[in-house]
Amino acid sequence: MGLESRRKVALVTGANRGIGLEVSRQLAANGYHVVLTGRDRGLVESAQSQLRREHLDVSAAVMDVADEASVRRCAGTVQERFALVDAVVNNAAVLIAEDRSVLDTTVDEFRDTFEVNLFGVVSVCRAFVPSMVTNGYGRIVNVSSAAGQLSSMSTYAPAYSVSKAALNAFTVQLAAELKGTGVLVNSVNPGWVRTRMGGTGAPRSVVQGADTIVWAATLPSNGPTGGFFSDRRRIDW
Repeated sequence: MGLESRRKVALVTGANRGIGLEVSRQLAANGYHVVLTGRDRGLVESAQSQLRREHLDVSAAVMDVADEASVRRCAGTVQERFALVDAVVNNAAVLIAEDRSVLDTTVDEFRDTFEVNLFGVVSVCRAFVPSMVTNGYGRIVNVSSAAGQLSSMSTYAPAYSVSKAALNAFTVQLAAELKGTGVLVNSVNPGWVRTRMGGTGAPRSVVQGADTIVWAATLPSNGPTGGFFSDRRRIDW
């Protein structure tokens, strides 16, 4: 079955709440079947039920991005059911020791942060990108942060900020490797969004935060790759 004659499939990590849930909602509203993933079965199935009540085409799968075996199991299940995944949104992230100084942040806190924010993304890409390359089509969106911009980085949340800078570097590497394959890879800064992580004082809604992520997940074949974007505009690394 050709790509245009079937419903495209998108997979979103950390999809049970916040930006991930809204990205899933918007992608489903754009005609995708969306696989919502998270490490807690009850929470991700609750999110599935919520979106299905809105008459959106979604399903739920358990995946802990920090557990490579869990990622492989989920990928096997998803690919067995759908054969192809057209877009992956790497949204799952943790914010640890936000108010700690860089030298007071422990090595374990750095490690725990990198396990999700970087190594989890690497595991997910290793699981899903090869079939995209074979198919000649794919969209990878790595949800980053202004905190990870080297051009403006200061002292905020050292483990989180450094992990997002590393995520951006991974984006550049992967995009360069996949150039010409039909798989586009980009990082997105959603801005400071009102979520459990962002807090109630954040200026942006989840709808606003999800917009550029969805845009990057649905880029046309001549769309950009290897870039960092905010509000659909390229920004400095």
